[in-house]
Amino acid sequence: MTATGQPAAAVPVKRHHWIVRLTHWLTFVLLAGMIMSGLQIYAAYARFGERGGPYYAPNPFQDRAVSRTFRLGGWLAGGLNWHFTLMWPLVIGGVLYLSYLVASGEWRSLLFRPRDIRGAVEMQKYYLRLRKDHPPQGKHNPLQKFAYTFIILLGVLSVLTGFAIYKPTQLSWLTALFGGFQAARYWHFWAVWIFTAFLIVHVILVFVVDPASLRAMITGWYRGRFPSHD
Repeated sequence: MTATGQPAAAVPVKRHHWIVRLTHWLTFVLLAGMIMSGLQIYAAYARFGERGGPYYAPNPFQDRAVSRTFRLGGWLAGGLNWHFTLMWPLVIGGVLYLSYLVASGEWRSLLFRPRDIRGAVEMQKYYLRLRKDHPPQGKHNPLQKFAYTFIILLGVLSVLTGFAIYKPTQLSWLTALFGGFQAARYWHFWAVWIFTAFLIVHVILVFVVDPASLRAMITGWYRGRFPSHD
């Protein structure tokens, strides 16, 4: 607050390095293409398990392909071509991002740790309007740390299961680690829906809770209203 009792103007702060911004937008575009081409691949055989054999894992999309509107490639070979083409820049972007986190030390402000549990609970209370004031936070609040840590681990899982079904003979040990080809394909498939849910929730929260973060991801500079303890 100022001496007159008016709220102090938010001071712009440098928030995102250009590597973070570049990999963020590349990942958004490439991941959308990977999801859509993956749905095209699934449409060629919309179930799990060997042909004619049972597979009892839950699958609400059993024998049902997603609308062509949300698929990329037009047919199986086309979907595979798009998937494999987008796969490498997505992996390279992910490695570049993780390398930056390690080299810059920024992973410390992003990694969710046991000490963040209490802050995550308070943050959830704020989102549910059970708490009026916004909890103090650093660059990322505890719920954001949890979401980003989880999504990075999910990305690693997606890459590993993807390679397990891409090269099941050459990487037989990896395929076996996930329980075989069909099991690896199953977990790879569900990673798609978790990523989709994350993207939808992420976009909604950006516009509803913190619109300034969108500008920060474009320009690198953040001018927000949330208090910080850093």
